[in-house]
This record gives sequence, C-alpha cells and structure tokens, in this order.
Amino acid sequence: MQTEEMILPETKVTELPEACSHEDEYELVYQRPSTMVDTTMHYCPGCAHSLVHKLIMEVVQEMDIQEKTIGIAPVGCSVFAYDYMDIDMQEAAHGRAAAVATAVKRLMPQHYVFTYQGDGDLAAIGIAETIHAVNRGENILIVFMNNAVYGMTSGQMAPTTLTGMKTTTSPDGRQNEMYGAPMKIAELMAQLPGAYFVTRQAVNNAGAVRHTKKALLNAFKYQQQHKGTCFVEILANCPSNWKMTPLETSHFIDDEMSHAFPLGDIKVPKGDLKIF
Repeated sequence: MQTEEMILPETKVTELPEACSHEDEYELVYQRPSTMVDTTMHYCPGCAHSLVHKLIMEVVQEMDIQEKTIGIAPVGCSVFAYDYMDIDMQEAAHGRAAAVATAVKRLMPQHYVFTYQGDGDLAAIGIAETIHAVNRGENILIVFMNNAVYGMTSGQMAPTTLTGMKTTTSPDGRQNEMYGAPMKIAELMAQLPGAYFVTRQAVNNAGAVRHTKKALLNAFKYQQQHKGTCFVEILANCPSNWKMTPLETSHFIDDEMSHAFPLGDIKVPKGDLKIF
C-alpha cells in the first residue's frame, strides 16, 4: 500500500551572530580552584562531597595557604578527598582522624590542619577521639559531613539517621526506643570547653553554599588565633542511599533534616559577630 510522503515546509537558516573575537569581551564568572587536582570526580551524581571539596579548596586558595595546609581523611566516602585536594593529605584509620590531626598539628603548629569526616566515621567509631580532641581544645578544624547514613557501605543506619528514616539496617525506619534518638553532634561538641567555634550549615542551595563557605573561611582564620577547636557540621545529601533524585534530596534537607538539625551558629567566640 502506498502512502503519501509528508513534505516539510522549507525552512530558512538564520545566520548566527559572529563569535566574540577577543578574550576581553568575556567576563570570567567561575573557574576551578587551582588548589584542586584537575581530574574527574567519582562521586555519585548530586553528592555533596564534591561541592564541599571545592569550597574548602577555594578558601585555601583565597587565603594563599596551600603549602601550609594538611588534611586528614579517614575511612568512608571522605577517604577519597586526597584524590581531589591538591594539598598534603594524611589518611587515618577508621574514626581516628582527630587523633591523627592532633599529632600533625602538635608537630607542625605553623600549619593549618583539618579533618574531613562523615557521620559514620566521626559520630560512631570515632566519637571518643573527636570528643577528647575537642575537649582538649586542639587547634584544628573538624569538617563533619552529616548525610544521616553510612554512605560508602550501602546506606546503613548512622548515629545521625533521622527518626523514622529507612536504611538498610533499619528497613522499618529508625525507632528511638530501640536505637536511640539521632545525635546532634554539633550541639554536643559546643558544650566542651575546648570548642572555640561550632556551626551547622548546608549546601543544598545557593544561599546555603555561601554561608558554608563563610563558615569554613572563619574556621581557618580562627585557627590562626590558637584558641581551640573549630567544628563545622554540614548537612549533606546522599541521593544513592536515600533513594531520591538530587532535587528530592535538596527538599529533604529543607523539609526534614534541617528541622532535626537546625542550621546556624551554635558557639561563636565572644565579641565576634555571627557570620551572617
């Protein structure tokens, strides 16, 4: 059976505008920090780790302290930080980042030392090292990534898993009477006398990203004063283990996580204004 061919109407191609021929006609609005390794990241789409890596390295670049900065990365998704941060990095055993950072800082007090830890690492197996380092007032920065699950090992329940939140080890949802309530780590650390600056931020929208970068910048600058430990908790998304799209995880942080873990400064040095 023959069918009539559909003939599309003839279209005219409009000439494209001539490209700019001089570099000075462009405005540079963003570029990769020179303090980051020029390589493709392996993190899951929508994961917050890559963004926080960038923020830390932007601060290091802006403060011009690349040669004086040492990062400590323990076990978990955070262990890959040394693949992307172009600074001296030291791996620590699971949960022992604060202890290793203590040794590094005491041996090289002129350097900026920070740990980069997830909630399974810091708040579970590493809670003792963390508490005692902060209680001693070790002059380090602790960056705490709180995504409410064990990210690397398939999403088991973490100390920060929300009440009712389903994980691979709490398939019916976290029950406080069985597992205890989610731990508010930043508030816990703020009670210790050695804590100098404690804040909780997020990176799920542009405004939150700006606040987090400001908090990290302040924390690095406070380290110059040798007054104690700076603790920056960051609410982070984990699309793979939360079984959500990146956009859904952003809403989850606003609608659920930030209610369980309120954002903002928790402990600031006397006489200093809040960061925002």
